Order: sequence, then C-alpha cells, then structure tokens
Amino acid sequence: MRHTTLAIGFIAAMTAAAGTQAAGDAAAGQALFKAKCGICHSPVAGQNRVGPSLFGVVGRAAGTAPGYNYSAANKGSGKKWDDATLDTYLTNPKALVPGTKMVFPGLPAASDRANVIAYLDTLK
Repeated sequence: MRHTTLAIGFIAAMTAAAGTQAAGDAAAGQALFKAKCGICHSPVAGQNRVGPSLFGVVGRAAGTAPGYNYSAANKGSGKKWDDATLDTYLTNPKALVPGTKMVFPGLPAASDRANVIAYLDTLK
C-alpha cells in the first residue's frame, strides 16, 4: 500500500511539474517571439510577412491563414495548431512538416517553446 501511495504522489508531482512547464510565461514568450519569430511573422490579424500572421494560430488548421501563400506541404499536412503540435513543430519545423517553406531551425529549449506557445495562446 505504501508503494502505491508513493507512486501516486510521484505521478501527481510530475504531472503538476509538467503542467507548469507547459503553461509557459507569456511575457517571456512575447520577448522571444519578437527576437526569433517577429522577423518573419506578425502577431497582428491579417498582417502577413515572409510568413503568415500568427494571430489566432492556436486552434487553427495548418495552411489556412487568410491571404498567405503556403507550401503544398503545409496546406496538405492535416495538422491543427494546438499546444502539443506547436511544441513539436517549434522543435524542428522541417521534421514535422517536410517541405515547409519555414527556414527557421527551431527552438531547442523546451522552456523557450513553452513560453512562445504561451504567448501565441494570448493572440486571439
């Protein structure tokens, strides 16, 4: 019984820690977005640059931002941009969507990805 209680406590603690990291820091994410993503992407609705506007990206189907000319790979990926998919994509965009036009190599630090995703979650 004691081992079961300890295991449940450990699982609960790990889940809480993972949830905290996944939540990220939107303010830190905004700064990272400006430094790493803002060169090509705008957080403003309808304002496409070299890349599409990322306003409303969370929950949107890949390849569907109005007025942006996506690669066939992105349009046909069948992806929906939720937090988990964004995390995988931001780790290595070309691995998740081979043939994407995005040349950004990715964000290796999980905390940076969590922060950027937390910021993207605010763009509604």
